[in-house]
Amino acid sequence: MKVSSAAIAAAVLAAAAAARAGEGWGTDFEAAKKEAAEKQRPILVDFSGSDWCGWCKKLDKEVFSTPEFQEYAKESLVLLLVDFPMRKEQPKEVAEQNKRLQEKYGIEGYPTVLLLDSTGKELARTGYRRGGGAAYVEHLKELLKSGGK
Repeated sequence: MKVSSAAIAAAVLAAAAAARAGEGWGTDFEAAKKEAAEKQRPILVDFSGSDWCGWCKKLDKEVFSTPEFQEYAKESLVLLLVDFPMRKEQPKEVAEQNKRLQEKYGIEGYPTVLLLDSTGKELARTGYRRGGGAAYVEHLKELLKSGGK
């Protein structure tokens, strides 16, 4: 049986997305706002092109998959992935929600990372930064402390 490289790539990407979901990343904006209100935490929203965007993949690998980031996120954030894949299908309602969020927040490039309050108000905006998980956590803390300024 011959398996195409595209089929293998699709399976790897699907596994990566499933693994990310297992790391506490949600895809429902309303549920994220509710959780943020209940836990009194900001929402970190990752606008990503998970299966085609090179900088998005770097952010996932160098930051979001690190123990330092995951530990901080588990205690301090609500995580929301707003994905715009090219080669994998999403449920229609998720794709429509993501498009609305892209328009609402004026997202023009990927990755864009927003910090929101529980009502959806933007607190800060950032993206990929070199330095790994620990440095990114410090960056997020500074953004939250300074109100995104």
